[in-house]
Amino acid sequence: QVQLVESGGGLVQPGGSLRLSCAVSNINLAGYFMSWYRQMPGKEREWVATISAFDSSSTYTASARGRFTISRENHKNMIFLDMSDLNPEDTAVYYCNRPPNLPTWPWGQGTQVTVSE
Repeated sequence: QVQLVESGGGLVQPGGSLRLSCAVSNINLAGYFMSWYRQMPGKEREWVATISAFDSSSTYTASARGRFTISRENHKNMIFLDMSDLNPEDTAVYYCNRPPNLPTWPWGQGTQVTVSE
């Protein structure tokens, strides 16, 4: 079955940047739309961004637009989320998976992002 492994999280100060990675196994990622999600403490998992399978166009939640960039490298079977100008409200566990309107693959363990002084 498809496996998703997220990495790249950590502790960062407000205003800082991080690059998250998502390695996808057991499937050829080309041709699949992919998304990033996050789950803040005590809240439901929420969608953050989606990248097209065809032209790498992307969409973002309002809070991420202008600060986050989703990208992909199909030959490596990987998805990325570059995050900048981070603030404490971005503190969450971040996950990758298929977009919200499609059946999801088994969720990975996620990667923790903590934004704090």
